[in-house]
Amino acid sequence: MEASDLVGQLIIYVVVLLLAISAHEAAHAWMSYRYGDDTAYLLGRVTLNPVAHTDPIGTLLIPIINFVGAVGMGVFVPLIGWGKPTPVNPLRWRNKDVANVMVSLAGIMANLLLALIGFVILKVCLHTGMIGLGYTGRFGTFEDAAFMLLTRVLTMNLSLAVFNLLPVPPLDGSKVLYSLLPASAGPTLEAMERFSFIILIGLMYFGVVGAIMSPIMRVVEYFLLAGLR
Repeated sequence: MEASDLVGQLIIYVVVLLLAISAHEAAHAWMSYRYGDDTAYLLGRVTLNPVAHTDPIGTLLIPIINFVGAVGMGVFVPLIGWGKPTPVNPLRWRNKDVANVMVSLAGIMANLLLALIGFVILKVCLHTGMIGLGYTGRFGTFEDAAFMLLTRVLTMNLSLAVFNLLPVPPLDGSKVLYSLLPASAGPTLEAMERFSFIILIGLMYFGVVGAIMSPIMRVVEYFLLAGLR
């Protein structure tokens, strides 16, 4: 891959990642505010401005290094990233159990909404001929860049949504479990959190996350291309 193509793909990747993470964290902050906790709201976290949600290491440095390694060098590197955690005070929530579930799911719902928007726009562009299926990964035309942008919006947000549903601390899925499982399960989840990073890397390295995403992406591709074949 030529350097110009790699830089072009990297720019799009970072832009979409910033949007996805900002929407995810802003949704957490907004939902927490709706249930009575203004902690994140007062800190200016109910915004899509990426400056409010960017972690220099987790949002920029690690994703950029991983992207260059995975796309530019072809080595296995999980494309992971995270934003600045959204501060919440559960003691201020109304209806705490419901609030915990809704605040935890808010980020996932935001990513699913962005994925849906990307899907609709991409499908319209494909069916109207504005974008063709001959994309090669090179940025010779605006059409190539638009295809990459919309594809990234769709796949990255969908991947983040599914990934965050995993019941592994500190992902959102585990926080939902805190409300659904009996209190006796709390120590087990807390013990898992100490090894969460190792568990998550293992799930990605051994293909568990890929096995979950693969059928989902096939269904999305089927509906995306329906009527074009």
